[in-house]
Amino acid sequence: MKRSRRTIRAFVLFLAAALVPLDAGAAAVPPAGTAQGPTVAGITEFRLPNGLQVLLAPDASQDTITVNVTYLVGSRHEDYGERGMAHLLEHMLFKGTPRHPNIKGEFMKRGVRYNGTTSFDRTNYFGTFPASEDNLAAMLALEADRMVHSHVSKADLESEMTVVRNEFESGENSPFGLLRDRMIGTAYHWHNYGRSVIGTRSDIENVPIERLQAFYRRYYQPDNATLVIAGRFEPQRALELVVDTFGAIPRPSRRLVRTYTVEPPQDGERQVVLRRVGDVQLVSAMYHAPPGTHPEFAAVELLTLALTQQPSGRLHTALVEPGKATATFGNSRQTREAGSVYFGAALSRQQSLDAARDTLLGVVEGFAAQPITDAEVERARRKIQNDIEDLLSNSRALAITLSEFVAMGDWRLLFWFRDRVAQVTREEVQAAAVKYLRPANRTLGIFVPRDQPDRVVVPAAPDVPAMLKELADAGDVAAGEAF
Repeated sequence: MKRSRRTIRAFVLFLAAALVPLDAGAAAVPPAGTAQGPTVAGITEFRLPNGLQVLLAPDASQDTITVNVTYLVGSRHEDYGERGMAHLLEHMLFKGTPRHPNIKGEFMKRGVRYNGTTSFDRTNYFGTFPASEDNLAAMLALEADRMVHSHVSKADLESEMTVVRNEFESGENSPFGLLRDRMIGTAYHWHNYGRSVIGTRSDIENVPIERLQAFYRRYYQPDNATLVIAGRFEPQRALELVVDTFGAIPRPSRRLVRTYTVEPPQDGERQVVLRRVGDVQLVSAMYHAPPGTHPEFAAVELLTLALTQQPSGRLHTALVEPGKATATFGNSRQTREAGSVYFGAALSRQQSLDAARDTLLGVVEGFAAQPITDAEVERARRKIQNDIEDLLSNSRALAITLSEFVAMGDWRLLFWFRDRVAQVTREEVQAAAVKYLRPANRTLGIFVPRDQPDRVVVPAAPDVPAMLKELADAGDVAAGEAF
């Protein structure tokens, strides 16, 4: 299991699956009480009476089926003291139920390629297995069971906490990941997008099992989930199996509270400097960007590609080719609420950090002086479209990709984004560049490697009752005059 830090470029490769030829004539007839929703590119939506959203994407050319369950809960929904709880709970869902005590063993027996990921806006669980009705029925029964009957026990928390803590420590040893986390925490002062999905060590180690169980009962319910089935299956029979398994779960009586925190605009440049053990120097710049559902986001994505493509991108040309850096990188976060774009360069200890910083900022924030060209926009657009063509028959990718867009607000946003990429103009990309890639919207990050850490460790609060237990009476205190 892992934390997902997907951006649109991390899963834009999956968009091709939306274009897979599907058997439109095999649409399922919804059972009584189940409502049929829209159909786009052969994907049909259904809604069960308990609130579960179901997406069927049949593809007779496949020899596998992928089942993906997405819960609309991620690190954005965590409260104080709960940092990392969504990801920790993801691990716990593989620890079994009374009916399925050995989930991983069952997956292995049926040849399931499985995993789970957690991001800011959602948690998902997916498995791909040989296409058969028996395998599909077993997979749906298991997923429905662990939706509401997982152990989430104290004993499992104690064992799994150490696994998650190891992941946390691995991230702390990565200069790239560590700098990115510190930068996003500086860029976001109020919104939970500023908190690492993996969480904080103290919360991971100390979260009470009661809080984790309450978190599970609140969010792991059918009215907060989307089930995707993609691959070779018979739609009518699949829908009947979904009703038999997930349909038996009652709609919960609790009401979920919407998050409403909005990150205000920055009031000027911010900066993070890390001095940690490492062998590489890093310089990075992060900028706030519109939500993934905003019409401007497609322009931001093309702009990001124009900067980061290799070897044609502006950053590679300006930093790597002249020997100012060893590598460049960057990505955009396509999220439900306002996200960010992130660019950077890696340097050896012998290269000039100041020179790389000045060049990086000059390129990223230099579109007013050097506007983006038609050739750059078309190259970026073609990159996305070529990636789409490469995965025209990947139903597994489709199931996973749909979960990202479900988390953004609607699975159909996948097709909206595809169309926006085809439509966006050079002028729109240029406007996005000068609007968002500005010093006032920037958080600068610097990683300076050191052979030994230099830290000031602040002590924890003492045991006050024990400290005061032997407090001696200092004698009578003179009383003031009564009036």
